[in-house]
Amino acid sequence: MKIKQSEKKALKAAGHNLKPVITIGMNGLSESLLSEFEKTIDHHELIKIRIRISDKSSRKELIEQLCDKSKSQVVSTAGSTAVVFRKNPKSQKKFF
Repeated sequence: MKIKQSEKKALKAAGHNLKPVITIGMNGLSESLLSEFEKTIDHHELIKIRIRISDKSSRKELIEQLCDKSKSQVVSTAGSTAVVFRKNPKSQKKFF
């Protein structure tokens, strides 16, 4: 599911005040991290992630891998944080 530009704008605004709920360290994408990510994004749908890797291209690559594996989409990135969205069909939340 591709996010429309207007939806992306609403999600970005909603994600601005979120605190990072997942921190990815130097170990990268482990099975336990992916499992925790799945539980968290199913519950919240929109989450903020902090990536503790100094190399910008590595951070971008890591975010892309995470989104590919979890079938989620990046809403925005700023420095070492990213806001990620995945719609949960069972959820009653409405972001747009």
